[in-house]
Amino acid sequence: MKRLFYLAVGAGVGIAAVRKATRTAKKLTPSGLAGSAGGAISGVGGSLRGFLDDIKLGMAEREMQLHEALAGEAPKPFVPPHSRSTR
Repeated sequence: MKRLFYLAVGAGVGIAAVRKATRTAKKLTPSGLAGSAGGAISGVGGSLRGFLDDIKLGMAEREMQLHEALAGEAPKPFVPPHSRSTR
């Protein structure tokens, strides 16, 4: 009875080890590496896109703040005096 138990445990451990080794081997094939790299790159691209959107939003907000702060202090536009026309 003990031998049958240990035989079953050994077979179960062996099957689990082979399955894990097979999955690991598939991850290390060129197509497996390309798939994992593609997922990582798309994740980085999304993060970078979000970061740039945040920067653009911050720039627009700051531009509005500067415009509001300087609009009241702006001098009147220069109007040149009537000059003689050389026509």
